[in-house]
Amino acid sequence: MSFPRGSQTQKIKHPIGTRKGPLEVPPPTEKDWPKDDEEDHVLVDPDEELDSLPQPYRMINKLVNLLFDRSWEIIEERNALREAESSQIQPTVYPPLGEIQLNKMPNCMAVSQDYVFIGGAKGFSIYNLYSAKQIYAWEKLEVDVTSIWATDLGNEILIAPVDEMGIIRLFYFYKEGLYLVKAINEVDDTSKQTTCIKMEISQGGDFAAFLLQGAGDIWLDVYKLPKETWLKKLEHPQLTSNPKTKVRQPQLNTLGPISADPLEMDANVSFKGDIKLSLPVYIMKIKPPKPVTGTTFKSPLEVFAKIKDCYGLGSGQNHFIKDSQWEQQAEIFNASYKKYLDREWEEEPLSTATFYFLLPSCLFAMPTEVKSPSGMACVLGIHWTRSHNFFLYSLNRTLKDKADPEGVWPCAAPIAVSQLSCSSSYLVLACEDGVLTLWDLAKGQNMYPEGPVKSQMKCVVLCTDASLHLVEASGTQGPTISVLVERPVKHLDKTICAVAPVPALPGMVLIFSKNGSVCLMDVAKREIICAFAPPGAFPLEVPWKPVFAVSPDHPCFLLRGDYSHETASTDDAGIQYSVFYFNFEACPLLENISKNCTIPQRDLDNMAFPQALPLEKRCERFLQKSYRKLEKNPEKEEEHWARLQKYSLSLQRENFKK
Repeated sequence: MSFPRGSQTQKIKHPIGTRKGPLEVPPPTEKDWPKDDEEDHVLVDPDEELDSLPQPYRMINKLVNLLFDRSWEIIEERNALREAESSQIQPTVYPPLGEIQLNKMPNCMAVSQDYVFIGGAKGFSIYNLYSAKQIYAWEKLEVDVTSIWATDLGNEILIAPVDEMGIIRLFYFYKEGLYLVKAINEVDDTSKQTTCIKMEISQGGDFAAFLLQGAGDIWLDVYKLPKETWLKKLEHPQLTSNPKTKVRQPQLNTLGPISADPLEMDANVSFKGDIKLSLPVYIMKIKPPKPVTGTTFKSPLEVFAKIKDCYGLGSGQNHFIKDSQWEQQAEIFNASYKKYLDREWEEEPLSTATFYFLLPSCLFAMPTEVKSPSGMACVLGIHWTRSHNFFLYSLNRTLKDKADPEGVWPCAAPIAVSQLSCSSSYLVLACEDGVLTLWDLAKGQNMYPEGPVKSQMKCVVLCTDASLHLVEASGTQGPTISVLVERPVKHLDKTICAVAPVPALPGMVLIFSKNGSVCLMDVAKREIICAFAPPGAFPLEVPWKPVFAVSPDHPCFLLRGDYSHETASTDDAGIQYSVFYFNFEACPLLENISKNCTIPQRDLDNMAFPQALPLEKRCERFLQKSYRKLEKNPEKEEEHWARLQKYSLSLQRENFKK
């Protein structure tokens, strides 16, 4: 550091031509100066200058000054941020309504009906959503459960936990009984182990599809679930109950911490291990389409024989183009775009699939000899990345049948994204060239707007730079993009790490930040309504990856209370982990939020939620929508009533004849 000379003076060199006046004799304290340098120095007033330090002290001085300046800047920034926060209206923070305490780290969660399924070490456990009571724990694995799905089938729930080895196990939860159905992709050879990327259950739970990956390959396994057989068998169980087991009714409205001690578990739910349910029927395995290569056919007649009954027509696989023609086209292409092809290209990732279970319609009707209940899926629609085709596979088949598509919808460009409406009546395909095709599956035709388009769409997008945007489109106008939350530059702890919609509160999203904050945002008003936080301070892991589950049916969500490994002891049994239960209806600001919903009713009717609606709900929406249309046109209303009366009379006449 620099310090004053005091009684000493500083020596400064000057050019010989700039010296003025006689040289002064240095004081005795500087008698050790070299004789040859004395004539090159002049004396300076000690009150005006600071003495220069020798190395390495000058470097230390610079570092200390830099550290001091930087610390002062941080202090000023924090003071400015504190003043800005104090001037802003802070959102109301609501504590959790309940807490589930665990002695093992929960890895994943899922909510279905009135139950919470928590996956963790060696299995998963089932809790009551309202009382936070553990009603059963299945822990029979040697590895942890990393993800879990739960599908509502009406009176039953289909549970699919996935462990660290990628093995999927199907469980059937019916009338407080848990039944293990099957391990889907379990193999003895660990080198052939596969990983589940995505799974889908059809409406009604009659079919299940699993997108699997392993050994550099990817494919789709499709199963038929004998749900009717399961129900018949479980209606007359042959399992004798233990008379010594004391059954207790679950206590509701328990808001405090609930212990997960097995001794306090409700005994009315048990694992029915000795009841063997019928295994799912493996009906087909679908692989990505092969690259188009030269033909192996010797004549066009062989090509037409291959596409008998028009199966596979349009896939591009059955053609009469020879290898020499493909090579000639490749040479022309490489010569034309050589300057673009000379650079290095990254290896393309494995193709993935988007698939849907489709109901019977004019486009793919069920065979007359096949009798299936109404509302049961009959076709699987699928498209692969970088593929031009949308394939249709009939679900009325066995594993012995060849897995060829019964229908192909070719597109001019690769399909980028697709979406099936919540009623399974409309399917939209969006290609990379910007062309959108909307299919009316009930009528079996493309949909074109007959009049001015009045539909509106709002979509919340979380970008890779952690900024949150709102994309809006109205009618035929182009989309407009506005920023909801900007990317943090200085305060990186406010970076958004996850966003989740709230089905019970349309137009609302939950925003999770790296600093552990959870906020509820009204997308239409673009403002934070309130915030949620667990009690006390929990040191978070870096980076923080929130584990949460939002109920699709109830106005609530669950959040895992994370602990840092630095604060946790080495004995995991002594650590108490928590899952907090937040209820939107318990917040005073959200009591009447559903009545003052910012999303119009017409948009709610047209919203395509990712979850599939049951048949009764779809019929109810359809009738309500039709009734609103009739109210606007009284003439058509009278016409419809006349048709209904004529149809009623015809039915009565047929009954009299019988």
